[in-house]
Amino acid sequence: MQFQKYFSKLLLKDKKKNYSEDDYLFKTEIEKILGVQIENLDLYKEAFSLRTSSKLKNKKNYERLEFLGDSVLGTIISCYLFEKYATSNEGYLTQMKSKIVNRKNLNRLGDELGLKNLIQNKKNLTLSENISGNLLEALIGSIYLDFNYELCHRIVLEKLLKASDIFKLENKIISYKGLLLEWSQKKKVAICYETCEEFHANNILVFRSCIILDQEKISNATDSSKKKAEEKAAQRAFYVLNKKENIVENQKIIS
Repeated sequence: MQFQKYFSKLLLKDKKKNYSEDDYLFKTEIEKILGVQIENLDLYKEAFSLRTSSKLKNKKNYERLEFLGDSVLGTIISCYLFEKYATSNEGYLTQMKSKIVNRKNLNRLGDELGLKNLIQNKKNLTLSENISGNLLEALIGSIYLDFNYELCHRIVLEKLLKASDIFKLENKIISYKGLLLEWSQKKKVAICYETCEEFHANNILVFRSCIILDQEKISNATDSSKKKAEEKAAQRAFYVLNKKENIVENQKIIS
């Protein structure tokens, strides 16, 4: 028994000596999340490195891995939904996929995994509001390159995005804009957005979006970006229209 303990400590020491203390701790945290021992540490360090203003050539950051991870995640989710919802039509599968890979949902998953804590160079850098979701996609890209598609598929659905998470999204609204578009197409009514720039106090630029339904303005909202203003206006339009008729049934709002 004493020999076994000594041998285990010796193996651990031998593993650690190949890494700096920071790298070893980083590797350990990644392996806790994935549930497997990683092979190419550099891939994961790249996945958690932010783009800087440095003029150094070939300075690697997470963006290329994010691009790859986005595609890999899309394939994994498409295959999962195709098998899980064998009797659902293409429209429902597309809607479910959109809910899962929605930026807000990926940000939430990334936050729950604590991915921002693994960033290698966040000192003096401003983090974007979507950084958690971006890092999640970069991590998936790293897993795919480090192992293979089959193992990546298993890790994503068992460790990063569980079936219970997907089930919770079935009856939840994540995009009012998308919901209104679907409703207007079914009702064969014209709905459009008019968005313009406005300058408020202290010369702050905001966007005002108005929603017009059959030439009647039904809601408006302002926010710091065009996308946010349109989504907020769509949310207000939803509540206006939902009082008149039930736009959706058995659906809940996801924040």
